[in-house]
Amino acid sequence: MPSSDSRSNTPLLCLLVVAVIALGSAYGSQYFGGLQPCKLCLYQRWPWWTVFSLAGLTSVLPVSVEMTNRMLILIGIVLIVGCAIAFYQTGIEQKWWPGPATCSGVEELPKTLSELHLNLQRSTPTRCDKIPWSFMGISMAGYNAIASGTASIFAFIIGLKRN
Repeated sequence: MPSSDSRSNTPLLCLLVVAVIALGSAYGSQYFGGLQPCKLCLYQRWPWWTVFSLAGLTSVLPVSVEMTNRMLILIGIVLIVGCAIAFYQTGIEQKWWPGPATCSGVEELPKTLSELHLNLQRSTPTRCDKIPWSFMGISMAGYNAIASGTASIFAFIIGLKRN
């Protein structure tokens, strides 16, 4: 059985806590704050769930320091993907580039009365190009980009330093 050092789990536990805070903030703002997520907001949760799963499993299972380092590098890659998604949404919110039509309210006009009636019956999706909440001029997507980018740097530094 591979030897596991409790110090080798500390970075994983830190990333696990960060993932819990990120997911808790997202779900808390949705269910307690009343902010409905757009499609990109939901996509931004997947990397954090992946980090939560990988860091949780690796910190609980008896794995070698080498395997822990590899997992940290993998988590770093996952967090870069999360940072990219969050930065993409931040750009849409700031009007740096257009968002996808399904998320930015750009939809084809109905051609018939029946199409109009169907459009009125379905709920409108939350738009990705609107900022429902911000603090100090930074939206939740912006904070997610900062958190994901910082956590990925942390994971890479620790994972590569101990190799």
